[in-house]
Amino acid sequence: MDDMELRYLKSLSKQYPNIASASTEIINLQAILNLPKGTEHFMTDVHGEYEQFNHVLKNGSGSVRRKIDEEFGNTLSSKDKKSLATLIYYPKEKLEIVMQEEENIEDWYKITLYRLVQITKHVSSKYTRSKVRKALPKDFAYIIEELITEKAEVQDKEGYYNEIVHTIIRIGRAPDFIVALSKLIQRLVIDHLHIVGDIYDRGPGPHIILHTLRHYHSVDVQWGNHDIVWMGAAAGSLACIANVVRMSARYGNLDTLEEGYGINLIPLATFALEQYKNTSEAFAIKYNTDYNTKDLGMDMKMHKAMAVIQFKLEGQMIVGHPEFGMENRLLLDKIDPAAGTVLIEGKKYPLRDLNFPTIDWEHPYELSADEADVMERLTAAFLNCEKLQRQVRFLFTKGSLYHVYNGNLLYHGCVPLNEDGSFTKVNIYGTEYAGKALYDVLESYARKGYYAIDPEEKKKGSDILWFIWENKNSPVFGKDKMTTFERYFVAEKATHVEPKNPYYRLLEKEEIVNAILAEFGLSDQEAHIVNGHIPIEAKKGESPVKCGGKLLIIDGGFSKAYQPKTGIAGYTLIYNSYGLVLAAHEPFESVEKAVSDGNDIVSHTILVQHVVRRKTVADTDNGKVMRENIRDLENLLQAYREGTIVENP
Repeated sequence: MDDMELRYLKSLSKQYPNIASASTEIINLQAILNLPKGTEHFMTDVHGEYEQFNHVLKNGSGSVRRKIDEEFGNTLSSKDKKSLATLIYYPKEKLEIVMQEEENIEDWYKITLYRLVQITKHVSSKYTRSKVRKALPKDFAYIIEELITEKAEVQDKEGYYNEIVHTIIRIGRAPDFIVALSKLIQRLVIDHLHIVGDIYDRGPGPHIILHTLRHYHSVDVQWGNHDIVWMGAAAGSLACIANVVRMSARYGNLDTLEEGYGINLIPLATFALEQYKNTSEAFAIKYNTDYNTKDLGMDMKMHKAMAVIQFKLEGQMIVGHPEFGMENRLLLDKIDPAAGTVLIEGKKYPLRDLNFPTIDWEHPYELSADEADVMERLTAAFLNCEKLQRQVRFLFTKGSLYHVYNGNLLYHGCVPLNEDGSFTKVNIYGTEYAGKALYDVLESYARKGYYAIDPEEKKKGSDILWFIWENKNSPVFGKDKMTTFERYFVAEKATHVEPKNPYYRLLEKEEIVNAILAEFGLSDQEAHIVNGHIPIEAKKGESPVKCGGKLLIIDGGFSKAYQPKTGIAGYTLIYNSYGLVLAAHEPFESVEKAVSDGNDIVSHTILVQHVVRRKTVADTDNGKVMRENIRDLENLLQAYREGTIVENP
């Protein structure tokens, strides 16, 4: 035993001071290794659709209903199972209806509590008692533990349990107890949640989703391009702020900024009203049913004002960073205002909108004094918004550009590839990076953009956040260009096309997928890539399962904005001890319908992989750590027995 190992074991002996304590921990860890693997839940591209997100989170993509079926089989009718599932999803809302409709509420309480206790026993059976105890709600921890734990020493078990339930009802605690049990079931059904990018934009409630995620028991996030642009905005990047405000206006979601985050948009509104009195239909708002159309005219003006500001700021970024290779996106200086045309890639196109009151054609990328004032005020609002900063810090803490977890590789977008399948080399501040190294350097700079103290490093990081948002070599963008300008100003549809990275044409080739997995340290035949970002068009027969099941693209239109294109309302993925199950969801109607009629999201499941041997904790990343801990503890035991380290009774 060398000195370093001895020092480590002496340090470990402070936690396990004798043979008895070390032995107990070895036995405990060895037992845990043989428990079934916890269920992982994967969601992606939720794009602010908070009602559907919360419902899928509550039902665990059908996991809760499966547990009800497993526990009660044919002993409960479909109607009773549906009612029980709805109660577990929305206990407070369902109880309000039940209390008004049930004639004998006490009997209903008895039956319901019995069923909830049975489900709680079922979903907690794969965990240690210690882990379940940590998940128990504080107010009812002791009672729930009594009800779900077998007590061999109690002769009249039925009488014992009945008395507990009777007392809960008699003292008026049944409603609170039902809520506590329902939330506990939701928590125990899913062990860990993965969000594979794009929480922000399109839908109205990304701030609500992030509030939920911040309080979720176990979660990680792989940043999507729409998350990155908000992170850049929170870091003070002017180009990112302009993009965020423009997109919020375009999709009728300025309420997210104003009411969700308290961002003051009055300076922008005042400016837009003065400068863009006549705004063309090119800047129409793509709104949903919740949008108040009385704001339509004002929002269109703000929409155009921010679009022009964005193009100016992005032009400054491109000129300042020639290494980004984005000169082809400099288009304001290609406009001929007299002819009403713009030169794009050597060809002239007529402009749909000729109203540019704030552009100095000698210096087209300079902000006017009024535009600079608007951006100064917006920047201060973003930097000083406590709620936004808190949620973005959560994304930095729990998030990353990619994640390797339990033998699977998770990322949003793509690994940039050349046409021959090799990893694209990308110049980042004078050094070329490819594959995993590209992800790592971009993530490092992204964190500097938010956290760095040194102004130069912070500026470089802040600019990289914008680069990650829309550069053709960004892993989370994955397209040759972002044709925002063309979509507004040029009618010719050919100019709107955004060619995808070769990755998307090569992902059915096993050698390519294997090379990507190997690049990130995965060589197991059971390893998978879980991918978001590009909506799968299910209505055209496209499958989310690629390369024989090795790669899964689980973006199927969670956002309402994409559902007409995909034909469904998103995919989610469940990875439990039996294998991988993909769920394709129909659109979610409403919480009200779910509570009143028991309407669940209709989901169609696809079995991606069924394992021959049920996976246990030993097969997980935590299992590897536990086995290492067992080895260390066994070495400590040997040291105690040899007298190298003295026991402390």
